Amino acid sequence: MADIEVETAKDRIEARLEIPTGDGPWPGVVVVHDMTAFNQDIKNITRKIADNGYIALAPNLYSRGGPVLCVRRVITDLFAHKGRAIDDIVAARETLAAREDCTGSIGIVGFCMGGGFALVMASQGFDASAPFYPSLLQDYNKVVDDDACPIVASFGKRDPILQGRGPKLEKTLERKGIPHDVKVYDGVGHSFANELPAQPLLRITGFGYGAEQSDDAWRRVFGFFDTHLTPQT
Repeated sequence: MADIEVETAKDRIEARLEIPTGDGPWPGVVVVHDMTAFNQDIKNITRKIADNGYIALAPNLYSRGGPVLCVRRVITDLFAHKGRAIDDIVAARETLAAREDCTGSIGIVGFCMGGGFALVMASQGFDASAPFYPSLLQDYNKVVDDDACPIVASFGKRDPILQGRGPKLEKTLERKGIPHDVKVYDGVGHSFANELPAQPLLRITGFGYGAEQSDDAWRRVFGFFDTHLTPQT
């Protein structure tokens, strides 16, 4: 594991890099954190992805002042599909692509707000996208371009803020002819793949971790990535 800096067009940002054991090259995955923070949970997820055979890089979109100062600007960039946060994700992808131990085939994973970015970025140079409960987006027809990469998406049925969004995304992807795997999990709500503090309270409010559902979602993601991210240069 390594805390590194990623060079962007104008400055440097904090990031977490995790590399698989053994001999590469490996495909890469950019990991985009949720709205709350760049925290230990996202670092653990980055390690999980590396343990499954991918170079994983998680950029901190709040590097320039923390979540309190940065969250509004980052969300604005998500809605606009452009701006510094988009540039940061592109810089993370380019950092992976430039590595000798990367095949150059790169996916993106995101959670909540980060899941929204994973959808937006699906047509911006990535080879596969895995949004978990992608939030803050309304019209998938305007979010997902016709040339988007294959998408594997995961939702919780009890999610209080994304009711019915899984089927709507699936219909959009079917209409556009984009290879996809969309699943809505019973028994869980928002953030079911994130091990965050205060789990009892989160579950009351329709959030909270679900081990069984999370494990199945990751099984689907890695199977999907194995299909759509090329194993060699």
